[in-house]
Amino acid sequence: MSLASVWLQLHDGSLVRADQATEIGVHPTPALSGKPAHWLLTVSVPVPVGSGDRGGWRTETLHRTLAQTSVPPSEAPVALARLLARLDAADAAGVVRADTSHVRHLPHPDHTLGAGEVRFGFTAFSGVEPRAALDGVVTPDEPQELAGDHRRPRRAELAGSGAGRR
Repeated sequence: MSLASVWLQLHDGSLVRADQATEIGVHPTPALSGKPAHWLLTVSVPVPVGSGDRGGWRTETLHRTLAQTSVPPSEAPVALARLLARLDAADAAGVVRADTSHVRHLPHPDHTLGAGEVRFGFTAFSGVEPRAALDGVVTPDEPQELAGDHRRPRRAELAGSGAGRR
C-alpha cells in the first residue's frame, strides 16, 4: 500500500503526489498594504529551494499551498492526515482537493469540527475500483455520472475527515 496513486490538488490547480508530501502545515501570510493577512494550508515536498544574499545561501523544503483562508485552519492538517491514512489503507487512486469556497454556504456536518474552514474531498480515477474502506469518500470524475445512476446511493461524507461531495 502507498499513496503513489493519490494526488493532492493545489490551490493553483496543479497536482503533487501524496506520497511525496512530508509535512502538512498552516502558515500565515504577512498583511500587505491595504490587504489583510491570510492563512495557508500547505504540504511540504522534499525539494530543496533556496535564496541567497551577502550573508550566504539558505535552503529549505518547498511548501505547496492547498488552500487559503481568512482564519487559521487549525483542524485541517489532522483532517487531511486522517483522510490520507484512509486512502492509503484502501490502496486508492485519485485526487484529493481542499475546498474553502462553499464551507459556510452548503450544509456540511463535519466542517466545523472536522476541518474548520477547509473541507476535503476525494475523486477516484475512472475505472479504478477502490476497496470498501472508501465508501462515502469517493465521488465520480464527472458529476453527470450520478445523475442517471439510481442504483448507487449518494455518497455520504467521510465521518470525521471533513470530506464531502464537490
